[in-house]
Amino acid sequence: MSRMLGPAVLVAVGYMDPGNWATAIEAGSRFGFDLLFVVLLSSLSAMLLQGLAARIGIASGCDLAQLCRQHFSPRLRCLLWILAELSIVATDVAEVLGSALALHLLLGVSLPAGVALTVLDTLLVLGLKGRGVRSLEAMVLALVVTIGLCFVAQLILVGFPTSALVQGMWPRLQVLAQPGAVPLAIALVGATVMPHNLYLHSSLVLSRRVAPNIAARRSALRTAHADTVLSLCAAMAVNVAILALAATVFHSRSLEVTDIADAHRLLAPILGTTLAPLLFALALLASGQSATLTGTIAGQVVLDGFMQVRIPCWQRRMITRGLALLPALAGLTIWGEAGVGRMLVGSQLLLSLQLPFAMVPLITFAASKQLMRELKAPGHLIALAWLICGLIVLGNFWGLYLLCIGG
Repeated sequence: MSRMLGPAVLVAVGYMDPGNWATAIEAGSRFGFDLLFVVLLSSLSAMLLQGLAARIGIASGCDLAQLCRQHFSPRLRCLLWILAELSIVATDVAEVLGSALALHLLLGVSLPAGVALTVLDTLLVLGLKGRGVRSLEAMVLALVVTIGLCFVAQLILVGFPTSALVQGMWPRLQVLAQPGAVPLAIALVGATVMPHNLYLHSSLVLSRRVAPNIAARRSALRTAHADTVLSLCAAMAVNVAILALAATVFHSRSLEVTDIADAHRLLAPILGTTLAPLLFALALLASGQSATLTGTIAGQVVLDGFMQVRIPCWQRRMITRGLALLPALAGLTIWGEAGVGRMLVGSQLLLSLQLPFAMVPLITFAASKQLMRELKAPGHLIALAWLICGLIVLGNFWGLYLLCIGG
């Protein structure tokens, strides 16, 4: 069943996009390793939820968006479709800003020019047209390996305190009492457990042919779970590396960095080498482009599943990118380069707010005996998924309250 391996690789790149970078860098520079446990718990939650997404696809033969269309009222599915589209646009805003910033750091082009150049990634989508999911998986895997190698090299150059890393892995709720910690923790959750990835994964597993008998589907499910754990462990390692880099280089020197460009600018004088910032910028560009490719597929899955509308991938890319360019350019006009970090973190907060609207249908379908039959999710997994959903909802309300009162 090795042919079932691969879909989670496309999902995993969404867990290491520029939005993740912005939140992890700010978390590491402001709080050191204190919020590392949020990254770990979010990543473990993502593994559970992506496992459920793969399960409903294999068991039902439909993706999450298609199941919502089949089982929900027109008004409800329209609402869920709009929210899913908003999450895709919010993610693409982060990809636009991240890719534009990478081009600015590597080539010296202005940020508005870099934003305009991101439209050209449609040519990359066109180049992959007709090559199949396997070719896309291979390209994305190459970009993921690039990101990983860049961060391995940076951590070798930097070094980091192992004891502080281990200590940061243990949940400590008192950490969240620090000013600004809760909204940033919520942004970390939104950056890690992205709502549109649940729709995407449930569809990608359908690209593999599985015999209709229960033994074959159980085998496919086991392989899909292994694919999910391995791919998301790699994404988790990248996010841990980003936070560890920020904590080691910036927090230890009492430098509060809330912008990716500032992080890049400070690496060379602090570390005494130009290699680290170069690797940093290359990894940022790779993360933006890899997430762009999977965001296009997610957009097609959501539009087709909810509305039964199929359009070519390049048209989907242009629609999403066109909607993302407006807030990106508006933000740059209002806040300038200093607003990039604010917009990136804000986009991840928006993802966290939308996450329960994808989780509730997912958990409901995974728990349905009538729909899932022999592959119905075990009761303890369903209970854990509902607990995660409830905690995210409570966290969102808590974060919004603190933001409203300026806490």
